[in-house]
Parts: sequence; C-alpha cells; structure tokens
Amino acid sequence: MSIKAKLLTTAALTAAITAGLAAPAVAAPAHPAAAVAAGSSTASAGTVTEAQWLADVSTAIAPARAYVEQRTAEPTDQKLAIVFDIDNTTLATHFHPFAMPGIAPVVQLAQYAHSRGVSLIFVTARPDFIDLVTRHSLTEAGYTVDELRGRDLGNLFEPVQQYKTDERIKVESEGYTIIASIGNNWTDLGGGHAERTFKLPDYDGLLS
Repeated sequence: MSIKAKLLTTAALTAAITAGLAAPAVAAPAHPAAAVAAGSSTASAGTVTEAQWLADVSTAIAPARAYVEQRTAEPTDQKLAIVFDIDNTTLATHFHPFAMPGIAPVVQLAQYAHSRGVSLIFVTARPDFIDLVTRHSLTEAGYTVDELRGRDLGNLFEPVQQYKTDERIKVESEGYTIIASIGNNWTDLGGGHAERTFKLPDYDGLLS
C-alpha cells in the first residue's frame, strides 16, 4: 500500500474514532473566568452552516490575536506556549471529517503566534496511536507542531477536562508558560493552568 493510501485509510479510521470516542460538549459548572466566547447563540445547533460557523470562529478568535500581540510585545526569558484543541478548533472535522482541513482564522493566529516566538502545543482527546495522521493533517494545514499530545491507553477513558488539565500541568512542568488555551468545548478549557482561555463555538455540543 502506498504512503498516500495509508494516510487516506488512517484518515478514515481517525474520523471514525473521533466520532466514537470524543466526549460530548458538556459545560463545566462555571465557565473559566478569563474565557472569551462567541458564536454560542448566533445559530441553532440544527441549522448552523459552515459559513456561519467560520464567521463565528473569526469573531471568537480575534481577541486572541490582540492578546498574543500584547503578551509578546516585550522580550522575555519565559518559554511561551499556546495550547490548542484539535477537532473543530484547529481542524474542521465536523464539516470535513475525512479531509480535515485547517480552520483559516485559527491557522493565521497560530502562524502569527509562532512568528512571535510562541510554541504551539496540541492536546487532543484522540488516541495517540493515530498521532501520525493527526500530525500530518496539522502540518498540511499550515500549523507548526512543537508538541502533540494524544491519549494513551492509561487515560483513554478519563474525563476529557481532567485529562486536558493534567496535560497542561505537564506542559508547565517542561518550563512553559501557557499564555492561552484555545478550544471549542468548555472541557478543553476548564481546570486552569493557562493565563487566558478562548472558547470557539460548538453550538450546544453539535461540534464536539
């Protein structure tokens, strides 16, 4: 089997696994105090279009660009990082489950942050045995992948928020200062260990 055929096969498996294992979007008891959210009420879950979603993503991500610019304005000895979710945060897996293209406004933010010396770390609820296709999709979409963290067998069925919080703690233990955490579910963002959080639209769980 050619490399291209293997990637296509793995992409199909990725889509199936993502649909089967991704936890539904369940709001945390209290939204993170520093979170910026947009798009939650602009369209109903049953009628949202890709165009509407992309417009809402652009609105939600705009404050993150301004924050990164402000946060990186002065030289620092800190190792700065942004932690990104993947599905429907950095890759458009709801509307394009097999192609999994990048989400343009998020790609632009990531490229800008990286140009300012910020590391890009991706923490996903996907199992780590599909890291190859995940990394390929991110790279093809235009992201620099400084780190990719998927769930291993030991935490595959751990609650998503707890898993992602634990991973951010591990990132901090590597000496990083997490200046922002970006995701489309509150379970991506709850638990602290990020200076700011930015919530992309999920339309009451439609985009898991």
